[in-house]
Amino acid sequence: MVMQMKRNTLAVMVPVLALGLTLSACSSSKDSETVNSSASPSGSQTATPAATKSDAIKPVTLSMFIDSPYQQPTPDNKIYKMIKDKTGVSLKMEFLVGDLQQKLGVMIAGGDYSDIMTGNDKLIAAGAFVPLEDLLDKYAPNLKKHYASVWNQIKDPASGHIYVLPNFNVFSGQFNETTYEGPGFYLQKDVLKEMGYPTPKTLDDYFDIIAKYKAKHPDMIGFETLNFDWRTFPLQNPPEHLAGHPNDGGVIVENGKAQIFADKDIAKNYYKKLNDVNAQGLMDREALVQNYDQYLAKIASGRVIGMFDQHWNFGDGENSLKSQNKIGSTYVGFPLLYPGAQEYYRDRPALNINRGYGISTKAKDPVQIIKFLDSLMTEEWQKTLQWGIQGEDYEVKDGKFYRTPEQRAKADDNTWKLANKAEAFFFNSPKMQGTYSDGNATDPGTQPQEFFDSLKPQDQEVLKAYNHKTWAEFFKTPVDNPIYYPAWSIDLVDGSPAKVAQTKLNDLSVKYLPKAILAKPDDFEGVWKEYTEQISKNNMKAYEDRINDQINWRIQNWSSK
Repeated sequence: MVMQMKRNTLAVMVPVLALGLTLSACSSSKDSETVNSSASPSGSQTATPAATKSDAIKPVTLSMFIDSPYQQPTPDNKIYKMIKDKTGVSLKMEFLVGDLQQKLGVMIAGGDYSDIMTGNDKLIAAGAFVPLEDLLDKYAPNLKKHYASVWNQIKDPASGHIYVLPNFNVFSGQFNETTYEGPGFYLQKDVLKEMGYPTPKTLDDYFDIIAKYKAKHPDMIGFETLNFDWRTFPLQNPPEHLAGHPNDGGVIVENGKAQIFADKDIAKNYYKKLNDVNAQGLMDREALVQNYDQYLAKIASGRVIGMFDQHWNFGDGENSLKSQNKIGSTYVGFPLLYPGAQEYYRDRPALNINRGYGISTKAKDPVQIIKFLDSLMTEEWQKTLQWGIQGEDYEVKDGKFYRTPEQRAKADDNTWKLANKAEAFFFNSPKMQGTYSDGNATDPGTQPQEFFDSLKPQDQEVLKAYNHKTWAEFFKTPVDNPIYYPAWSIDLVDGSPAKVAQTKLNDLSVKYLPKAILAKPDDFEGVWKEYTEQISKNNMKAYEDRINDQINWRIQNWSSK
């Protein structure tokens, strides 16, 4: 139930180019892209001072392991070439293929680590990363400034060290939330249009829409979900949101105290509803056994009416639809609730702890690596990485950044992005979010006028029908996050009773929830009883105690003093 990657407002996930696309695992040496210290990229109006000879980064090839599936950029990708020309660093990127936990187990067993790796609690527990605080103090003034306001929060509670540089949600200036990348019950825009732009508020409302639309379009897939690898949250997390709780992963927190909800009525009621939905033939029967690539391929086909998910998690499939100009097959999310519950889907962007890049213990020159990452944390580089090259990817008028229709069309094209963006690297990289010192938003998606102007006519029609100006407005404006939030980011410590209990709970959910959903309606109660009895036989208190201990620790150590 743990969400491992925070949603982001920059739509930077690499898109699915075609159904059944096989993603390359690792670049060959000829595909490596190389980065000299703090030189400013070309295309900038204000160049930063050139690096002096003494602090310049020596030419080097850095190996990287990124724990998500991507396609390799083209060998002539202009941003990676610019990085190579200006900084001297070549990036040899290996992307995840298959099961993440299996891959991590193999890496840890053999001590086979790339120079730079995406953060993961299992790798941290295995001692795979070097502490970063001294490197940041001595060699990374830009990064030190970037993380200054959250310095205590990014430290590992067990050791007090910083191992990973968070990739999202350290803000400066004004942040405009225009898109919505979080959890919700999603429906296709064409479905909403044909049904008269309804606003579903309950599960009954939602599945009634799906049933009526599927009756008219029998070749469509009614409801989709995912129950694969660490991405089990589309199946396991809905009960907490329906009951009015934010995304705390496998627990709900009330009055500062956490407890599991997998065996509670809020969960039972949801899965009983899915059991009914399945009996009506509205649920994809392959949903509970498919892998992530298969899930994305179905979304990219344009045949899925709706699903519960976090928007960032199916972004690749939706980007493929955009590339095909199938805007009507993309999605709008709704915050469904149980009767009497208060909405808490949309939260304030929380720091993405232990998710980003760390430097492995096998890296030959950590100083060189931290200097490289620091060199990219200037406004000039961030503008290049997020907006592109002025005059090619965006324009400036009266100091404001904007894009032409042609530039927007290119930015929506998956093939173009493989040659002109550095998305595979940048997603997990430290990044500026909010506004630059000149007042422009850090990325096109959060520049208010650019966001509106970039919308396709179909999107503008949907927003107008609901009297909204942004996708975020479909969800209630969030209150301030609790100090501890989110509980899903708490490290349970591999091998501990808490981790053993949480793993067992997840295994039971992966096993029994499909049985409960696919059972004959008269058999649901029996399956549910067996499921909850199995949960009760395990030490769930150890799991809850660890979460509660860390909630209290965060409150004590993260509170303003």
